[in-house]
This record gives sequence, structure tokens and C-alpha cells, in this order.
Amino acid sequence: MLDQILRLFITVLAAVGGLMITDRIMPLLTAVISEEFLRIGVFGVTMTTILSFIIGGLVGGILGFLVAPLFIKHLWRFTYWVEVKLNKMPVYDIIAGALGLAIGLIISNLLGSAFLPIPIVGKYVPLILSIILGYLGINVAIRKREELISMFSSLPNLPWLNKDNKDGKDGKDHGKEQQQGGVSQPKILDTSVIIDGRIADICKSGFIEGTLIIPIFVLEELQHIADSSDLLKRNRGRRGLDILNRMQKELELSIQIDTLDFEDIAEVDSKLIKLGQTLKAKIITNDYNLNKVSELQGVPVLNINELSNAVKPVVLPGEEMTVHVVKDGKEFGQGVAYLDDGTMIVVDGGKKHIGETVGVLVTSVLQTAAGRMIFAKPKVMA
Repeated sequence: MLDQILRLFITVLAAVGGLMITDRIMPLLTAVISEEFLRIGVFGVTMTTILSFIIGGLVGGILGFLVAPLFIKHLWRFTYWVEVKLNKMPVYDIIAGALGLAIGLIISNLLGSAFLPIPIVGKYVPLILSIILGYLGINVAIRKREELISMFSSLPNLPWLNKDNKDGKDGKDHGKEQQQGGVSQPKILDTSVIIDGRIADICKSGFIEGTLIIPIFVLEELQHIADSSDLLKRNRGRRGLDILNRMQKELELSIQIDTLDFEDIAEVDSKLIKLGQTLKAKIITNDYNLNKVSELQGVPVLNINELSNAVKPVVLPGEEMTVHVVKDGKEFGQGVAYLDDGTMIVVDGGKKHIGETVGVLVTSVLQTAAGRMIFAKPKVMA
């Protein structure tokens, strides 16, 4: 139906064009046809008008009708090409490009009006300026998109920046969300914390507020790990993807896939830091090095390992506990046991109690960035 409407429109347009062209060249026919013949007419319709309709309108309409299918075919190809290109572009690039184009056209219109009085070329200068400045505006705006996003994200009262998108299908709403306890920053998840899996339970318990952002380059890294030939890596990658699917289905939080990529940056960790700076967001990670580098660059970090250590029960020297010794330690005569939360207990003289449940007395506690280690000895030795 749409093709038929377009074909009719092109036919009418070609007929009108042919009529206008014929009307312009009709005075030249006086060299071939007598002027008296051209003036013959009835009810004000002269032979000139009749010939214009027959030669120009009819011929133009027929040509337009015949050429229309080819034109429509190429029009649909061009439309499909533009659609594919736009689908591949991040939404930030499209918005920034449109903004840059508008600014470029406004400037070209202001400058072009000054050239209109110039004879011959004056009326063409605005068109040339529009093409040049429009193209320049698009390129500059796309290259400066991070700064534009950062500028607009700092405005808290823009509804399109603060919109809460519950389907989590795109990454365009990264403004600060108003929560009952105040303003909650968006949180960016890195690969390590997704694979770890504890983030799903933490979010489900309600300790995490705001929007969770999954960068597109983190998804690509997860997919690359899931496609690895190494069995261990493949299982880790698939576990991460399964956790993301479970979070999207079960959690009430807004989970968004962010399509902003930094093609000039190679490392994923550097991209995460840059994204955190751009969106004014926090990074949730288990990576100790990423944690330190992010803090040095002014990006706040939530470390799941630090949270895990913080919520572990406090154990003081002199306390008694009952443990199950499972293996020998590194030093002579040592045995190793574990608490329910995974904390390792080194039992001095516990090697002979391997496989037994014994009461121990805590002698010291060692706290490190990687976790906590408890040193103890059997009560019979105390």
C-alpha cells in the first residue's frame, strides 16, 4: 500500500515537473510553430497550455510512473541501511549527534543570511554552510558525548535523566534516583562481582538501592569467557550470565544495559572507571586493584569482599569455639578448620585431630584485605 502511494506521489511530482519545464521552453517553439497557432484557444485555454499538458505533463507523468519502482527500491535500501547504522550506534551517540546537528544548522543559518546580498553565489552559500557546519556539529558532539552526558547528568531536575526504567532493556536513564533515604547513585557492576554471584543475594536482601548498570563491554567480556575453550573459564562465564538473568527476573531493582563504549580505551577496568566518572556512579567489584585505582581517580567503590568481612562475627582472643579439623596446615603439627562463612582457622597442634570435632581456644586474629584468619589451639593444650 505504501509503495503504491509513493508511486502515485512520484508520478504526480514528475508530471508537475514536466509541465513546468515545458512551460519554460514553450516560447522557443515559435521558431518551429507559428505564434498564431500557439495563441489559438477556447475559453481561455490556449494551444500553448494544451501542448504543455500533453508534452510536459503526460510525458513527465509516464516517465515518473515507470521510474518510480526503481526509485522506491533504492529508497527502501537506503532506509534499511540507515536503520542498521542507527541500531548499531549507542543512544548517546544519536542524541549527541542530533544536538550537534541542530547547533550546526542554527549557526549556519545565522552566518548564511549575511551572504544573501552577494550576487549569483549568495543564495548558495547558506546551503554549503549548512552541509559543512551540520557535519562538523555531528562529529564534534559525538566525540564530546561523555562531557555532554556528564554535564546533563549533573542536573537533578531533568525528568528524562531521572526516569526509572523497570524493564532494564536500555541504558539511557542514568540520573540520580530519589529514594526515601535520600539520593541514590547508580551502581556499575564489573565482571568479577557478577561471576562471584553474591551480588544477587545482597540486592535481594535490600541492601543495594538505586539503578544497577551492566556496561555492554562487561557483557561482551562475560560472553567471551563463556565461549572460552578452557572448561573452568567457560563455567565461570556461564555462571555470570545465569546470575544476570536471575537478577533481571527476580529483583525489583532497575537493571539497565548501558551501551556506552569507549573505543579509544582497551582495558575493561579503565572503561569501568571512565563510565563511573561519566555517569557519576559507584562501581561494585571484588577486584582489589580496580578498587584502589578507582579510588585514586575519584570514583567511589563498593567492594563485596570488604562487605563480607564486615558482617562476619567478631572473634576475640580468648574465646572458645568448636570446630571440625579437615586437613593439616603448612607448618608442622598444624591443622586447618573452617567456619560456616568460610573463615579459615589454623589450629596449632591440630594435625592429630584431623577428622575430629574439637573445642579450641582463639589465640589471635589476622585481618587482611583478602579476608580473615583465626589462630587457635585445642583446649586440652590451653
